[in-house]
Amino acid sequence: MTPAVTREIVDRLFREDSGRAVATLIRVTGDFELAEEAVQDAFIAALETWPERGIPERPGAWITTTARNRALDRLRRAKRFREKAEIVGRQALIDEELAAVEPGDIGPEDPMAIEDDRLRLIFTCCHPALAPEIRVALTLRTLGGLTTPEIARAFLISETTLAQRLVRAKRKIRDAGIPYRVPPDHLLPERLASVLQVIYLVYNEGYGASSGDELIRRDLTAEAIRLGRVLVGLMPDEPEALGLLALMLLHDARREARVGSDGEIVLLEDQDRSLWDTGRIAEGGELLERAMRMRRPGPYQLQAAIAAVHDAALTDGSTDWRQIAALYGSLAVATGSPVVELNRAVAIAMADGPAVGLALVEQIADSGQLAEYPYLHAARADLLRRLGRSEEAVSAYRRALELTSNDKERGFLDRRIRELITA
Repeated sequence: MTPAVTREIVDRLFREDSGRAVATLIRVTGDFELAEEAVQDAFIAALETWPERGIPERPGAWITTTARNRALDRLRRAKRFREKAEIVGRQALIDEELAAVEPGDIGPEDPMAIEDDRLRLIFTCCHPALAPEIRVALTLRTLGGLTTPEIARAFLISETTLAQRLVRAKRKIRDAGIPYRVPPDHLLPERLASVLQVIYLVYNEGYGASSGDELIRRDLTAEAIRLGRVLVGLMPDEPEALGLLALMLLHDARREARVGSDGEIVLLEDQDRSLWDTGRIAEGGELLERAMRMRRPGPYQLQAAIAAVHDAALTDGSTDWRQIAALYGSLAVATGSPVVELNRAVAIAMADGPAVGLALVEQIADSGQLAEYPYLHAARADLLRRLGRSEEAVSAYRRALELTSNDKERGFLDRRIRELITA
C-alpha cells in the first residue's frame, strides 16, 4: 500500500474515530492533553507502519489500543507520575486498566463502553465551572474531531482566540478536579443548554462541512443524531432535547437530495423531493409534536418547526414562506442572533420578492456583525442576481468565495460567478 493511499485512509479514520479514541483515553488517564497527544501519536504510528504491514482488521481498535499504550508509557516514564496521579486521582484506575485491558478490547465493536465514554465526555466539557463558549468548543475539539479552524469558523472568532480558550479549559478541568462522569439526575438541567448546543454544532458541521472536499460529513451527522437519541433517552420529558432531535432528523431527511451525482451542491429549490427520507420526516414530526404538547417552546423546537414546513412542501412552489418567515421572527426574538435575522430576510424575500429581502439583508450587512460570514454575502449575491444587478452580484459572490473553505461550496460559488460573467 502506498503512503498516499495510507494517508487518505488515516485522514478519514481520524475524522471518524479520533473523538471515540480521545474519549476512551480520557477515561483511562484522566488527562485531556495526554489523551489528545497519545491519539495523535497513534495516527502518526499508523502512517509509519501501515504502508508496510497493511491496514489492521479493526483499524479503530488499533488506534485506540496504540494510543492507550503510548499514554500509559508516558505516565510510567514521567518523573512526577505519582504526583500527577494523586492530583487527578487516577492511579488505582490506571493500574486496573493495565491489568484488565488487552489489545483490541477498546474499539468500535464495544458500543456500550464507547457510548458511556462519549456521554461522560460531553457532560464533563459542559460542567458549569467552565464558561459556556469554552464548553462547546472543547467538546467539539475532543469528541467531534473538529479542527481548531473549523470550530473557530463556527464561532465566528479567530483561531488564536479559540486555541487560548481550549488551553484554559483543559487546565481548568485538571486544576479543579472536574469529574469525568454523567451527572446525577438533579444536576442534568443545568448542563442541558450546553449539551444541546454541542450536539447541534456537531450536526451543523456534518451537514455543511466548513472545509474539505465533501459537502456532508456523514460521520458527524450520524454521531450528532446518535447523541441526540441518547440525550432524549436520558431526559424524555425535556422538550428542547426532543426538539433538537426532531430538527436533526427533519434536516437529515433531505441529505441525499442535497448532493448531485457529480458530488456538487443541489439547492433546496432544485432538489428531487422523491429522494427525501419519508421515515425520518415522520419520526421528526412525531418528536416535534410530542415536544410542543409540553407547551414549553424553545429555539430548537422553532427550528424544527421551520424544517417541518419545508419538508411538508411537495414542490418548491408550494412552500409556505410566510409561515417560515413568521417562525424565523419568533426565533429571532428568542435568540437575538443575526444569523437568524439573515434567514428571516431570505424567507421574506421568497414571500414578498427579492427587493424587500435585499433591503433587510443590507441592514444586516451594514451592522457589520456578519462581515466575515460567507452566507451573508452569498445570500446578498443571490438576491442581487435575481434583481438583474449582475455586477454587484459578482462582487458579492467573490466576497463569499474568499470566506469559504469547503471545496464544494467554492465550486458552486465559482459557477455562479462564471454564469453571470458570460450571460
